[in-house]
Amino acid sequence: MLRLFGHYVPRTLIILGLAELLIALAAVYLGATLAALFAPLADNPLEALAARATRLPGESLLFASVLALSLTATGLYQRNLRDRASFVLLRVVLAFIACAGAMQILSFIEPLPVIDGLPALLAYGFAFLGVTSCRFIYMPRTETLLRRRALVVGAGPEAALIEGLKRASDRRGIHVVGYLPLPGERVRIGAARLVERFGPLSDMVERLSIDELIVAAPEDQQREGGLPLEELLECKLRGVAVLDVAAFHERQLGKVLVDTLHVGEVLFNEAYEPARARDPQKRLFDILVSGIVLILAAPLMLLTVLAIKLESGWRGSIIYRQRRVGLNGEVFEVLKFRSMREDAERDGARWASRNDDRITRVGRCIRRCRIDELPQLLNVLRGDMSFVGPRPERPEFVHQLEERLPFYRLRHSVKPGITGWAQVCYPYGASFEDSREKLQYDLYYIKNHSLFLDLHILAETLEVVLWGKGAR
Repeated sequence: MLRLFGHYVPRTLIILGLAELLIALAAVYLGATLAALFAPLADNPLEALAARATRLPGESLLFASVLALSLTATGLYQRNLRDRASFVLLRVVLAFIACAGAMQILSFIEPLPVIDGLPALLAYGFAFLGVTSCRFIYMPRTETLLRRRALVVGAGPEAALIEGLKRASDRRGIHVVGYLPLPGERVRIGAARLVERFGPLSDMVERLSIDELIVAAPEDQQREGGLPLEELLECKLRGVAVLDVAAFHERQLGKVLVDTLHVGEVLFNEAYEPARARDPQKRLFDILVSGIVLILAAPLMLLTVLAIKLESGWRGSIIYRQRRVGLNGEVFEVLKFRSMREDAERDGARWASRNDDRITRVGRCIRRCRIDELPQLLNVLRGDMSFVGPRPERPEFVHQLEERLPFYRLRHSVKPGITGWAQVCYPYGASFEDSREKLQYDLYYIKNHSLFLDLHILAETLEVVLWGKGAR
């Protein structure tokens, strides 16, 4: 994993993204060259190619950018993508269809002579072959070559959290060689995964070719001297990475474990302080993005208004207003297209459930595509919300969750958002356990939020919307 602007990104995904960007650029140049050389009506192919040469850099970069956005929107840059090869191929095909459609729309605005006709067909063909080859031939080998060998120092309950990660995506970029038990701890790891001590820790690291040490010991054991601190320091000085379980999970899973978070870390860690210096930058970002999306979505919003009116009658309400908790715990009214019956909460507030009978037919459709959230663009322009941030919760639920979940109030140290890190990483949740899991992703965002992470979330939100993930 590499840390870019505070956010952990798998090295393999960075390499994959750069490789596919170069493939797209090369495909345009190759397509233009071959089309010029073999065009039957071209008297001088070099002159034909030279005539387009000035347009090649700009149009190739445009094509590569649109293709990268299309690949992202179809979920092909997810850190936890676990689809079979056939589904990955389907996503690639859909990405190229979306790219072709977007390029066609752009050509109406500004003619694109390089990405047109035979050169375009060749460019798409070369790019498709290159991307699929990269996905199925090159990247699996790269994933294996770049894996870091890790030794877990500890074999108790903290270590069991690491051993419990069964998904390959959760262990991306790392191979856990084994677990080194600490003196006097209650071992929770199977005997086959334990590593016996055979000399100083630095010698073990060298003989086992260890790249990083993961310290898996509870805080009380660390205070009581149960850790070989001097040996760990020696390994660190020799260039071996040393991190604890909390940092490991933050890096691998993109969330902050509530069970391992302590008050002292929140108090003395500057990462949890409100980023006041970034507020004007984020506000400008919110206004620009919300304004652009509002203009583009205006026709869709008008159709939604018409659909709600046709289903519910002309006297029925279009906009649903609901009290939510925002920045610093202040309550505001969030705006949504009404997707439930008007008497949906006559018995009081409750979470939405799967196949909720309160949802209308139009409501089910607009929820699946997240169209019901579009009026919240006005909340963003008013300053109640940000475009990216933790989803705002209802006051009735906030009081319950603050009593049961430690550090829940930290969610209110930043503005709530239309979309967020928890929304792209975790499916829709409507229970206490779901709220607990989403809180851990929200804490990661609060700790690491930046413009780069906001852009990353926006790109992944496209995939959530297009595939209807987590809608209820």
